[in-house]
Order: sequence, then C-alpha cells, then structure tokens
Amino acid sequence: MRGCRNVGTLDSGTALTKRLGMLTLYGFSKVNAGARGHTRDLRVLWALEEMQLPFEIAGMDHPAHDLSTESYRRLSPFEQVPAIEDDGLLLSESAAILVYLAKKSGRLMPGDREGEAQVLRWCFAAMSTVEPPLLALMVLDWTADGSCGKHRAFLVGWVQRTLRNLERWLVGREFIATDGFTVADILMAHVLASGIKDDGLIAPYPGVVSYRDRCLARPAWKRTIDAYCTRVEAG
Repeated sequence: MRGCRNVGTLDSGTALTKRLGMLTLYGFSKVNAGARGHTRDLRVLWALEEMQLPFEIAGMDHPAHDLSTESYRRLSPFEQVPAIEDDGLLLSESAAILVYLAKKSGRLMPGDREGEAQVLRWCFAAMSTVEPPLLALMVLDWTADGSCGKHRAFLVGWVQRTLRNLERWLVGREFIATDGFTVADILMAHVLASGIKDDGLIAPYPGVVSYRDRCLARPAWKRTIDAYCTRVEAG
C-alpha cells in the first residue's frame, strides 16, 4: 500500500517511536479469522489510500489484548480499532476519522456547505441507520441457539426495510451523497460489504448490489484490501 509502513505493535508499557509529524493509524496486525478482512480500520486505510496521505501503522494484536491496555484506552475509550494520532490530535471512531481526514486533505468531501452537509448526512446514515440492523442480525446468527425465530424474523424485516429504502434512494445515482465519490461512500460500501453474510438478503435490491460493487471496484480499495490481507494475521 502506498504511503504505509508497519511500525510495530502497541503493548502495555511500550511506547511507539513515530516519525515527527507522521499520522499514525492504530489498526489490526492480528485478529480472529472471522473478522479478518471486515474490520473497521479498513475504512480508514481505504480513505488514506484514496487521499494518498502518508501514514504509518501501529499494529494491534487483538488476541494478545493490545486494545485493553491503559495506553490504548487513552486513544480509544471503548477499546476499539481504528484510532489515529495526528500531530497530537487523538481520534477514534471510523466515521469521525474519515470526516477529519477529508477536511485535512481537502479530498473526498465537497468544499461547499451543501455538499459537505450531504456527505455528513450519509456518513451518519451509514453508521446509525444502515449498520445497526445488519450488525444486530449478524450477532444474532453468531450466537442464537435456534430458539430465536421470532426475533430473527423481526431483524430480517428491519434489514429489508432499510435496504428497500436505500434501493429507492440510489435510483439514478452513482454515489450516495453527491455526484462524486466521498467518504460517505467508503462508510456505506464497507457496511454493505462487511455487514451482510447472506447474499440472499441483498439480492432483491440490485441497485444496492451495483452500488456496493461499484465502490469496491475502485483501485484504491483493491490495493487496500490486498495490503491488509498480506499484513494482518488471523489468530
């Protein structure tokens, strides 16, 4: 991946040596096999690749509990990846990081007030409207013992309602918020790609499928996921 080098793993009592002025992304170096390739640090890695911003990676070993140290909680109060450190600024939450990077770089977000408002609107929609039902269904399917049929039917209905409304919005649109690709598309496409394990859920919505695949066909995403899969171990 362009502009990226691994600078090691953050663990308790160990300080990272960072190049002065270099943005540091805290992302996984090892994560469980089921999550590998779907983690939220990919959203930031994709944005950095699209923006061509220089950065370095602090590799986080999830099975070794790197996220549960006091030093990492200073960066991410909920012990989650991703987080960034940029010239003294500490920031977690993938959507917040993407908006920050767009403003920092002047890329992937329009400079006018209306365009910025639409991008922010759809960043929030990806995180607070589209992702919750997908994540709820995924967690239920991971943990259910077969006795949650009524609960699962409700969640499937919630997912279908969300995707149906998204399908309607995408008619005649190439991207979600504006005429051009923005950070809102990174968030939405990643939610759709990582949050749906059953293709049957999304198949009735060809516009959503085409939109997701159009975003994932971008060269920057392909470079991002290839580099991630080379670097991040399953454990």
